[in-house]
Amino acid sequence: MTVTIYDVAREARVSMATVSRVVNGNQNVKPETRDKVNEVIKKLNYRPNAVARGLASKRTTTVGVIIPDISNVYYSQLARGLEDIATMYKYHSIISNSDNDPNKEKEIFNNLLSKQVDGIIFLGGTISEEIKELINKSSVPVVVSGTNGKDEGISSVNIDFETAAQEITEKLIQDGAKTFALVGGDYSKKAQEDVLAGLTSVLNAHNLELDDKLVFNGNETYKDGLRAFKTLESAKPDAILSISDEQAIGLVYAAQDAGVKVPEDVQIISFNNTRLVEMVRPQLSSVIQPLYDIGAVGMRLLTKYMNEETIEEPNVILPHRIEYRGTTK
Repeated sequence: MTVTIYDVAREARVSMATVSRVVNGNQNVKPETRDKVNEVIKKLNYRPNAVARGLASKRTTTVGVIIPDISNVYYSQLARGLEDIATMYKYHSIISNSDNDPNKEKEIFNNLLSKQVDGIIFLGGTISEEIKELINKSSVPVVVSGTNGKDEGISSVNIDFETAAQEITEKLIQDGAKTFALVGGDYSKKAQEDVLAGLTSVLNAHNLELDDKLVFNGNETYKDGLRAFKTLESAKPDAILSISDEQAIGLVYAAQDAGVKVPEDVQIISFNNTRLVEMVRPQLSSVIQPLYDIGAVGMRLLTKYMNEETIEEPNVILPHRIEYRGTTK
């Protein structure tokens, strides 16, 4: 049978309030009483009920984490950063995988609230209308890591994708590229919008245009990269910008299979810079996102909300840099 606080109090011959003070580290307990209670806790192998304690204190020291695809390297690196900070601030994480399904995201969100979490951190580049509505009505603070929620009035942590796209496009044009393609995906709609804005602004400045037929949307997977290249191949773009590393690797291998040389015939660059970029040959050029920091800063921002600390900036933009490797000239 489960040992309760009542069992500990009875065995130690003290009140349940005294046991509670010992468990919660309250110093207003005589040393000899604390030692006696701790001895009984050890003897009975008593484990405090976190839910019950949360109901009493209105805090459970747990945070909910919603991830679109837990198998994706990009999200696992974000999760690593947030988990380290959660541990540092003595919070426990409940991690749930949504499969980028708006209905499942909504169900998970409501389940987390029912578990009395103190806050929720949402990983991903797309905030669905359902999630946006839930965030606006949420009884606990919510932070999004991996997208810019400023336009939606949602606290977030991200990089400046538009500026990164501008820098890339300018560099590729200088290297001779005139026709461009963009490969995006459902996981990162906001990032794709920002990349598209940066790409087109520089193209316009050079009197160049982006053909609508050269914008491909998928699910940011390796197979999507293969399919994307087959769709784009006949147009023979000089350069392809890909939101996802996995998609970009698919583009590289599909090009090689078709006899198209990378980077001589087509240059390819991605926006994640996960460890996958160094596993492909030639190595993939990429925007370097501080993935660990995006997750870590997102969790730190959430802890500030949960502890009612001063928030200087609800929408944090972290610095990026670009590593030009073997898939660009």
